[in-house]
Amino acid sequence: MEQLATPLLNGVIYGLLLFMVSAGLTLIFGMMGILNFAHASFYMLGAYFAYALQDVFGFWPAIIVSPLLVGVVGILVERYILRRVHRFGHAHELLITFGLSFIIVELVKLFFGNYPVNYRVPASLDFAAFTMGSLDYPAYRLFMGIVAIGMFVAIYLLLSRTRVGIVVRSAIHRPKMAEALGHNVPRVFMGVFGVGAAMAGLAGAVAGAFYTTSPNMALELGVLVFVVVVIGGLGSLEGAMLASLLIGIVTSVAVGIDASLADFMALFGAGDLAREIGGILVLKVSSLAASLPFALMLLVLLVRPSGLMGDKE
Repeated sequence: MEQLATPLLNGVIYGLLLFMVSAGLTLIFGMMGILNFAHASFYMLGAYFAYALQDVFGFWPAIIVSPLLVGVVGILVERYILRRVHRFGHAHELLITFGLSFIIVELVKLFFGNYPVNYRVPASLDFAAFTMGSLDYPAYRLFMGIVAIGMFVAIYLLLSRTRVGIVVRSAIHRPKMAEALGHNVPRVFMGVFGVGAAMAGLAGAVAGAFYTTSPNMALELGVLVFVVVVIGGLGSLEGAMLASLLIGIVTSVAVGIDASLADFMALFGAGDLAREIGGILVLKVSSLAASLPFALMLLVLLVRPSGLMGDKE
């Protein structure tokens, strides 16, 4: 039981972390139609800002202030960069955010060096929440999950239950009507982009203390975040949560499976044939864990091109 329960719990927490990063990208695309390739760089900035601020203000104020700073960076990017190329279409947005991601990485290396920094879990959360068999489960992992769930609830209620959400949705679907009613649509878009960037910054500020904070952290999650958004459905917050949990659980469980696809085929009497064929069939499932999210994306796109919870065309 312990061998299954631990990977499942780890997978859920990792999935919630993926949601924290991908939620901002989902919000930005769903509200503005912008595929921001530099979104994972905002995640990295959140971690580095929190690391730099913790020595001055302490850990808890740092993880509050750093997402706000990342949100300001996002607002500046939308106002002075993306707004100038938005009318030229998605290709220009992708190219300019792709270049921006490299610029942010190089700036981080310039100020903090090309190596991991000593950003650690605070002493107040550096203990075992409970013991699962012989394993002491870190309380900080549970804290990351709680923050992710709180983010999901807050954003969902903001968009569906408040006047701000009504204004944002009207600015997306009926921009001319929203302008006629006195709302500044470009300013709404700028605010949405800033909030999306701040959400990624919060994910980095929280996760950076548990995982490694380095210039490579954006690259490690950058592609996977897009996989989450595609599987969940472009623009669907609920879909991003479902896809994140699915990817987290599948990846975490697969890492602990010390068997090959040929071993599974042996259960149906085709083990010898599978071994004769060889290739990917004799590889351990654990060695394929990193590829499973992409295989899952291909499967979802074949069955449901709009994603698990995306709107059908």
